[in-house]
Parts: sequence; C-alpha cells; structure tokens
Amino acid sequence: MRAALLALGLVLMTLAAPAAQADIYAYTDSNGVIHMTNVPQGNPQYRMVMRTPRMAVAAARASFNRQARERYQPLVAAAAARFGVSQALINAVISAESGYNAGAVSPKGAMGLMQLMPGTADRFGVGNAFSARENINGGTAYLAHLLRTFGGDLRLAIAAYNAGSQAVVQSGYHIPPYAETQNYVPRVLSFYQRYLTDGDGAAGHAQAGLIQVSSP
Repeated sequence: MRAALLALGLVLMTLAAPAAQADIYAYTDSNGVIHMTNVPQGNPQYRMVMRTPRMAVAAARASFNRQARERYQPLVAAAAARFGVSQALINAVISAESGYNAGAVSPKGAMGLMQLMPGTADRFGVGNAFSARENINGGTAYLAHLLRTFGGDLRLAIAAYNAGSQAVVQSGYHIPPYAETQNYVPRVLSFYQRYLTDGDGAAGHAQAGLIQVSSP
C-alpha cells in the first residue's frame, strides 16, 4: 500500500505540470493496481483525485503566444516600414490567422504565420510560406494592396483578406454574408485595438495613413 501511495504521488506530480489540461480520476483495483485517467467515461469506480485549473493552461498558452509574438516583432516592424502598414494590424492578422505558429496549415491549404494561400504566396513573391520573413512580407504586401483597393477601409480590407476581394465587391462593398468572414472581421479588429492600446505595434501606428475604419 505504501508503494502504491508513493506511485500515486509521483504520477500526480507529473500530471500537475503546466501541460496538464483536465481533472484527474483514479481508483485502485483488487490487486492494488492504481488506474488513472482524465476521462472516466462514467466508470463509477473512478474518484477525482486532482482538479486541474483550466486557467493555468490558458495562461501557459497566452505566455507562449506572447513569446512568439516578441520573437517576430523585428520582422513585423521591417514589413510595416516597407509596405506602410500598421504593425498593430499585421500583429492582429497573425494573431487571428495562426496565433504565431509559423508552421500552421489550414484545411484549405493556407500556410504560415499569415496563412497565405499558394496563389497569394506566388502573387506576392513568397517562395517559402513557412519562412517567417517571407510570409510576413507577403502577407503585409497583400494587406497593403487590399487597403489601397478599398480606399483605406480597414473593415473591407480585413474582410477581403479572409474572403477575397471579389467577394467584397460582389457584396456591394460590404462584409460578405459568410459566417466565417462575419466573425473574422470583428476578431481581427479586436486584436488590432488591443495592440494599439497595449502598445504592440505602436511604431507601426505612426505609418497607418492608409487605414481608416468605416461605420458598420
């Protein structure tokens, strides 16, 4: 029994690490073997032995995103200066598109930090969409193009980044009536406002002459 309790303690210490993402359940069978799971699936023998705080996982994920964002800021700043787009907007799109995961691939085939489709990557000279530098440059060049296309209207440029320019035009220069795009635009705008308020991309804000926010 003492050995079993020691083993249980060691396992709990492991499961208590920041990577743990669920409550832990356990029971000891007739042979003294401890069974543990985070998915008891209605087995009445299991009893909760540890509650994992969900906020710890969320905080760990947020911390990772902050570290990744900081790592890419020199590339973001360079792209902002080159193409005249706010750093805050570039960061907002990256946050919404990939969460700063340079290896991200969407089910539709969009790639990298700014989730460039193969055609868009080719159009803006991106040879390797998984290169952070190339991806950020290509995505920022695309944003600058969309801002010019839609007269600096931030909402329409963001909508076009998600749904394509033609969809915005066919919708009468309004946000297209697609659920994904309808959710995407306010999400990016929320990140954008937060980065402006928090100071992320503040240097790029001085170059935001192309940007205006239209009324809904």
